[in-house]
Amino acid sequence: MEFSIGVGISARHLHLCQKDMEKLFGADAILHIKKSIKQPGQFAAEEQITLLTEKGKQMKLRIIGPLRNDTQIELSLTDARAVGLMPPIRSSGDIAGSPGGMLIGPAGEVKLERGIIVAARHLHLCPDTAAKYGLNNGDIVSIRTKGEREIIFHNVLVRAGDKHADECHIDTDEANASGIRSGDSVIIRK
Repeated sequence: MEFSIGVGISARHLHLCQKDMEKLFGADAILHIKKSIKQPGQFAAEEQITLLTEKGKQMKLRIIGPLRNDTQIELSLTDARAVGLMPPIRSSGDIAGSPGGMLIGPAGEVKLERGIIVAARHLHLCPDTAAKYGLNNGDIVSIRTKGEREIIFHNVLVRAGDKHADECHIDTDEANASGIRSGDSVIIRK
């Protein structure tokens, strides 16, 4: 079974918890929407922070809202190497045993003990689409890109449910390797 779906390219970013938001931006700070993204209720915020690693390397990160239960940074492997890190490839939210770093904001700093990962490629599906194609949250599929640099990516995690809109997420390294951009379509293979 195959079907086509749009792809979103996930650039390096940060998800913040309330406590860390207050330390970095001040007690009454809120996130300001720069641009809505496809996943329901999520947005790229105007606010950014600086990540400082133990190797003394820095990188600016945009915050993706809304706030979450745990602070988490998602980098590509290229981004991670540029700042001297080798984080694990994980599903979003799985931060146990991952490296940390210093977060620097306009109002303060946060020493992050863990939370830096390379996000595993994944497929978001709303319940209707998941049911139509017989897919469930946690299933694994493959995706095939189109074009001159066609690639098949295996081990793509399905994230299905009410909080998801149909979109496949890969990072900038994967997009560059296959020559695709946000909004292009890929073929899902079960």
